[in-house]
Amino acid sequence: MCRGAEECDKFWVRVSQDQVYNFASIVSGILVLNASTCRFVVLISGRGSNMQTIVDTLQQHNAPGQVCAVISNNADARGLEWAAQKGIVTQVVSHRDYESREQFDLALGDAVHAFRPDYILLAGFMRILTPAFVERFNGRLINIHPSLLPAFPGLHTHQQALAAGVQWHGCTVHFVTPVLDHGPIIAQGIVPVRADDTSDVLAGRVLNLEHRMYGDVALWLSEGRVTLDSVQRVHVDGMVSRSYLLTPSGVKRSAN
Repeated sequence: MCRGAEECDKFWVRVSQDQVYNFASIVSGILVLNASTCRFVVLISGRGSNMQTIVDTLQQHNAPGQVCAVISNNADARGLEWAAQKGIVTQVVSHRDYESREQFDLALGDAVHAFRPDYILLAGFMRILTPAFVERFNGRLINIHPSLLPAFPGLHTHQQALAAGVQWHGCTVHFVTPVLDHGPIIAQGIVPVRADDTSDVLAGRVLNLEHRMYGDVALWLSEGRVTLDSVQRVHVDGMVSRSYLLTPSGVKRSAN
């Protein structure tokens, strides 16, 4: 298994300076190329459960998109091993190797750029990105945040929700801007908050929503259905509603 962009150069077939073909699968030892595949790089810091759901969802739906690399700032991130077992290129860019956030983000950006991604998906990536990094990939950075933004940005969102006494909590998939946990909203989902909830119990309930939502958003992105209008509102072709609800029978998306 190759780890990092340079080790995997032999797998790239360059047809011009501007177009790079990525393999979709290997069948009977033959590299199968797909010129129309939407390329995702996923950034993680831990187990990468949302990353795993994205990979599985794209494969299960035979989507025109694929995760071409998983990059982490943490060499011990459990999600790296899972990705490698799936045949996905993995790479570590440790923030501990750099004296400043700016130096780290420059190195991380170079690592991401090497894979020529259409979108970069943040999936439990526990680093605050500098404005320079965000601007470098403007319009291509997607994040999932465990709250109903703009409520409860930052860390410890489940504790914040319980302390505020809200009756509904949830998660948000959004485009990333230089403002922390802010940006055009692609999808949101809600769960009820119960009187006996702890932050861990509530987090587990929200995670069920995250998996379904982020997988769906990756599908929409791969199909080229997600656009931003002139006032930075999100539109998804064919979707009237992009809201989700956790019910006793599972996660449901609101009917169009």
